[in-house]
Amino acid sequence: MMTEKMMIRSFGNEPPLLADGRRAPDRREVSLRWLSGTFLTGITSSVLMGVALFAALDGRQQLAIPAEAYANINAEAHADTDVTRGSRLIAPAIAAKPSDRKIMEVSTVVHEGDKEVVRRQPFARVKMTLAANHVATEDYPSFNPLTIFSADEPDAQPTVRTGQIYGSDVESEVSLKTVAYPAAKSDLQVAPGMTLDEIEENVRSNGSVLTDGAAQVAALYYVDPRRFSNDDNDVDLTAGLTARVLEQNMTVSAPESITPQTEEFADDIIPVRQDASIIKTMTDSGYPEPQAKGLSAYLSPMIGSDDLSKGDVLRIGILQRGEQAKIIRASVYRGTRHLITVALDDHDRFVAGREPPQIDAVTTAFDDNSTSVPSNQNLPRVYDGIYRAALSYGMTKDMTALVIKLLASSVDFQAELRPTDTLEAFFSVADSSGQATADSELLYVNARFGDTQTRFYRFQDPEDGSIDYFDQDGKSIRQFLLRNPVPNGIFKSGFGMRRHPILGFARMHTGVDWAAPRGTAIIAVGNGTVEKAGWDSGGYGNQTIVRHANGYESSYNHQSAIAKGVVPGAKVRQGQVIGWVGTTGESTGPHLHYEMIVNGTKVDPLRVRLPGGKSLKAGALAKFEDERQRIDALLGNQPPPQVASK
Repeated sequence: MMTEKMMIRSFGNEPPLLADGRRAPDRREVSLRWLSGTFLTGITSSVLMGVALFAALDGRQQLAIPAEAYANINAEAHADTDVTRGSRLIAPAIAAKPSDRKIMEVSTVVHEGDKEVVRRQPFARVKMTLAANHVATEDYPSFNPLTIFSADEPDAQPTVRTGQIYGSDVESEVSLKTVAYPAAKSDLQVAPGMTLDEIEENVRSNGSVLTDGAAQVAALYYVDPRRFSNDDNDVDLTAGLTARVLEQNMTVSAPESITPQTEEFADDIIPVRQDASIIKTMTDSGYPEPQAKGLSAYLSPMIGSDDLSKGDVLRIGILQRGEQAKIIRASVYRGTRHLITVALDDHDRFVAGREPPQIDAVTTAFDDNSTSVPSNQNLPRVYDGIYRAALSYGMTKDMTALVIKLLASSVDFQAELRPTDTLEAFFSVADSSGQATADSELLYVNARFGDTQTRFYRFQDPEDGSIDYFDQDGKSIRQFLLRNPVPNGIFKSGFGMRRHPILGFARMHTGVDWAAPRGTAIIAVGNGTVEKAGWDSGGYGNQTIVRHANGYESSYNHQSAIAKGVVPGAKVRQGQVIGWVGTTGESTGPHLHYEMIVNGTKVDPLRVRLPGGKSLKAGALAKFEDERQRIDALLGNQPPPQVASK
């Protein structure tokens, strides 16, 4: 039996013979040759692949996934291409500032003779941050309290040019005339009656042509066809339906109505005019300190500092819903060069993001007409802030002066503005430019100064035709009586017991003394009728007494002269100049001795509780409510809070 050892022995121990007579290679030699060849082949392949890849990249240093590569292509290269799956049909709206100016077409109704004319005209709605660096388009009068409180408008009843807001939209001017229904015999000819067959024929022939363009207005017949048929089997209820053909991949959705709670996005552009921290830059622009600290904590590590340099631009993306505003993105620019952007992720955490689309507001942030808010220490006075903002937003000087007069009773015009002080106005304009003219009228104002908010509406009382401004409850914004008839005078002596400077003994001082140079104008503290105008023998000198409503009287004494036309029985208006400061009668120097009399009793003019202005009643109040609701609906205002009554 042949075993394995016997088989090996039969092969012999000599190396095999080759045909060419050469010796068989050693196994170690075969391994070295194979290893060397494999190594050289790998190196050669790598070099060749690297050369090919470098040529394909055309010098670029890294690869990009298809979406990134498409996004980095020059926009002009694919600007005209069709919309692709996943792209936006409409680009997101990006504003340089929160919406602060809007021009809208509004239908108004004006009474012209016995007709009511309804027409569309442009109105401007502006929201002004008064502490911004507004540049007035023209000079405005310097602060003068006498000018603010004086009534320099003519006696004639102002003409209503704008009218009231109409409840519906009209395409063109419409004239409406209301006539009494003829209760007696009418002059109109009565048409003869129609038979049932004639009625059916009219309905069938006219109902089918009631269309709007190429589509039928209603989905079904205007009249049920079975009403005129005895056989229901031959009636096709779908005959009146029309089909609307939609293009491929198109979706039709109902328009979303804009409400105060609709989310709006805006970019707030804050130019850095001097080196300052991120927190200070944001708080000076009106942002709460906790919000500023939170955003600074994310931006500071990325830019390597807590401070922004002069010339930087901070761009903050805000998502607004009603009165709430949420920061969702922030970018820092060094001049116009983008440095860093952070944005909220799905977990409400700020993470590094891409640079947002460029907007002109970043490049023009340092223009002279920039509306950035300066540092709190350099804010102007309230008076200057109102004029500068109003004129820069298209309001006229006369309209701005009216706003000043209406706010005079509740606003300190010489106080320093706060970054949060705002003024909103709604007024008629000439065209889409938003510029008011001499014929423009102010319909609504909403002013916020600190914690005080003042809102009023223009309204014409249908009972007497007077035009005034009322708060949301129908109460006049104007004061019933002013407390100081010499707005630029100096308080000298109050109401009460004092030693008389001439008589030399203690005596009741029944009024208030306002010192001012001789010839300073004196204004009426309220509307009323002159009861007395002339010399008083009891020591008051030239005296004027005006009788107001509800038992109130005002007395002006020691005048150097009484204004022309101020005679017993004459009507005077609040703010009208009725005389001039003097020192007639028992007086030691030029001043006005002013007294207030209520139901025959002299009271302290500075302490007595004065009634409010005119209040609308009954029918007038109901019409005012309709007008107020129409304006609030146009502007998206929240309804006033309801007070529960017991």
